[in-house]
Amino acid sequence: MKAIVQDQYGSTNVLRFEDVPAPTAGDGQVLVRVHAAGIDQGVWHLMTGLPYLGRAAFGFRRPRMRIRGMDVAGRVETVGAGVTRFRPGDEVFGSYTGAYAEYVCAPQDRFALKPARLTFEQAAAVPISALTALQGLRDAGRVRPGQTVLVIGAAGGVGSFAVQLAKHLGAHVTAVCSGAKADLARALGADAVVDYTREDITDGTRRYDVILDVAGNRPLRRLRRALAPRGTLVIAGGEGGGRWLGGVDRQLRAQLLSAFTRQRLCALMSRQRLDDLLLLSRLLESGDVTPVVDRAYPLSEVPEAIRYLRAGHVRGKLVITI
Repeated sequence: MKAIVQDQYGSTNVLRFEDVPAPTAGDGQVLVRVHAAGIDQGVWHLMTGLPYLGRAAFGFRRPRMRIRGMDVAGRVETVGAGVTRFRPGDEVFGSYTGAYAEYVCAPQDRFALKPARLTFEQAAAVPISALTALQGLRDAGRVRPGQTVLVIGAAGGVGSFAVQLAKHLGAHVTAVCSGAKADLARALGADAVVDYTREDITDGTRRYDVILDVAGNRPLRRLRRALAPRGTLVIAGGEGGGRWLGGVDRQLRAQLLSAFTRQRLCALMSRQRLDDLLLLSRLLESGDVTPVVDRAYPLSEVPEAIRYLRAGHVRGKLVITI
């Protein structure tokens, strides 16, 4: 089968489009014919091996898994012994390492049935980004109806889902993005939009019950100015920082500082949970949440897609079609 493989860390030139053996479904696994796969910032971090801290999980000198990609949508080809949730022909979406290939094999609990109203491309944009937004708002942020929520990075992959999910949870949502993406934030349901190139949302003139920060690397002291005295800050991402810790150092400092202030400062590490994927599937089917797909690239053009992602112009998500 064709796949995007990587045997060392580096820039996009370490990615290769080549033939590799197709996987087979073992006990409790399903083999999925991939129709589309999602791209997010995590792909870039795995490709470059940055920050170095991440290599403890993914391989110190070279990637443990050769095939890149996580988010996937496709059709079940075969099922292994003990699989009870799917049968061949089912259309599914979920996440597992090795999505940038014609086939991916994973435990059945990594997938849910694809909502009928979504295309494969839309479904592939969902799993990691939408789960991060859901767990950041509901679990870490503890968002309640009537609260004010600030989403920083509201027009990106996680942010576009966060605006919709915060509205679903009953919050008044202020979206932070560039002026060029303000129309998208409003279309997603934001009650107010702040153009970060013109206004400083952390100047202390406005306070929010919950801040979900999924973009940039704003200092904690400035983010706390925009936070209510007993508000909650959830840091779900952030680029920049040193090569060893990257944006993780800000998350660690937030957790340490939280013990000495009335404000809750949280670092989010999202998890792929079946129950949450099934909840998202229901919200997607009902139309309460809709994926935003900027553009699609063929499998052979994954390096170009990553370069476009890193340029910072993406509205919502990028996907790969296979």
